[in-house]
Amino acid sequence: MQKGSVSQFIEYHYRHFNAAALVDASKAYAAHLDGGGRMLVTLAGAMSTAELGLSLAEMIRRDKVHAISCTGANLEEDIFNLVAHDFYERVPHYRDLTPHDEADLLARHMNRVTDTCIPEMEAMRRIEAVVAEDWVAADQSGERYFPHEFMYRLLNKGALKGSYQIDPKDSWMVAAAEKNLPMFVPGWEDSTLGNMFAGRCITGEVKNVHTVRTGIEYMTELAQWYIAQSAEHSIGFFQIGGGIAGDFPICVVPMLYQDLERTDTPVWGYFCQISDSTTSYGSYSGAVPNEKITWGKLGIDTPKFVIESDATIVAPLMFAHILGW
Repeated sequence: MQKGSVSQFIEYHYRHFNAAALVDASKAYAAHLDGGGRMLVTLAGAMSTAELGLSLAEMIRRDKVHAISCTGANLEEDIFNLVAHDFYERVPHYRDLTPHDEADLLARHMNRVTDTCIPEMEAMRRIEAVVAEDWVAADQSGERYFPHEFMYRLLNKGALKGSYQIDPKDSWMVAAAEKNLPMFVPGWEDSTLGNMFAGRCITGEVKNVHTVRTGIEYMTELAQWYIAQSAEHSIGFFQIGGGIAGDFPICVVPMLYQDLERTDTPVWGYFCQISDSTTSYGSYSGAVPNEKITWGKLGIDTPKFVIESDATIVAPLMFAHILGW
């Protein structure tokens, strides 16, 4: 396949250090897929508000991503952007904001994520109003769904189409919903919608707190997915950032091997982490890949890469290279 101009630029200029690691990791990612492998991608931080969907959506459509583990924030913020993009505000001088400036943003219901403010009424409350109806209906009928399934239902029934403010091809959640992509959302409770759901449980609008499935059930679903997929494919692990989005899924392998004594469980077949965390043994977000060997997550021969840089810069470049742009 003829590489596009972005890929050609990367291969010509990115020859050393973190730049070279970016190229090596991208080529190894592609080689893993070309060899019949599958890839799980993890999303930490605020990658959806950084509009990673501009490249990630195409990765999903082109079958370069086979499952996603993400925070509740990334799950919902892609949809917030989908319906309220025109109401977002950038604050390029965010480093200069005073406490009074921050309070002024609060008074205007503008929730800041680095240099970008999410509008509460147009984004959060609009989605809350629609998804809460589904929470209550599911609760009353005794149905239970995972957080991402409620989002898939919301997107697939077209309840928001009249409110789209970006091209839906740039929404990774739209792409994921269309493919019914396997997804795991650990710690959903600390997200905006998770807080809103908890509030409805407190008020009694939702009677059964388990109407939204979370935590341990996600781990059991992940285990079933890994068992089924690894029976035929090597599964890679592409980690953007650190935190629970990455910590949660990578542990499924030692759980199966050590706790369930499924000694035929293969380790992850590829590993790459983009992180600006300080390298530190014993750190989830900053541990070097070799430390994961001792935990039974990676093997001696697993291709391993760490790109110490800003994921908002690196991930789109890697995806562009993998896609041949």
